[in-house]
Amino acid sequence: MKVQALLNKDSYSKATGRGLLAGVLGGLAGTAVKSLVEHFLPVRKIEQRSAQIKIVDDLSTKITGSPISVNNEELAEQLVNFPMGASVGAAYGFGKKDNEELNIRDGIILGGSTWISTHETSLPMMGLEPKPTDVPIKMQMNELFAHVLFGITTEVVRSTVLKRLNERN
Repeated sequence: MKVQALLNKDSYSKATGRGLLAGVLGGLAGTAVKSLVEHFLPVRKIEQRSAQIKIVDDLSTKITGSPISVNNEELAEQLVNFPMGASVGAAYGFGKKDNEELNIRDGIILGGSTWISTHETSLPMMGLEPKPTDVPIKMQMNELFAHVLFGITTEVVRSTVLKRLNERN
């Protein structure tokens, strides 16, 4: 590689910053899509509280001495979903910081692996959700579908934003 070509390349920190920003924005957009899908497709039994609500409820009880009100449960759920989606998107964006090309397959893998690592393993192990064998298959498929759309949306937004950021330099 010629020295001049090396000197013209962006610094690692600039590429990292652009990748993280593109990933965060992608993760936020992906979370919005996932939340919208889950609003229309049931992902748990009606009487079952989500893991997110259980987490916020426990935190509220520890801080204020009382659980969150039923009226605030939907907001509380999103107070966990959006930071989590932004974090997953940031990690994903960091990993793809040098690749602005759109790859839907990568988005599908992101969504599927996020579903497996949360709803199929860690959340049941922490007692925040029932074991996968105790969840109806239709609800599991709805949850998987929502997560795959999260991943695809994250990838589309990440790729688009990264291209735009790279064009500015």
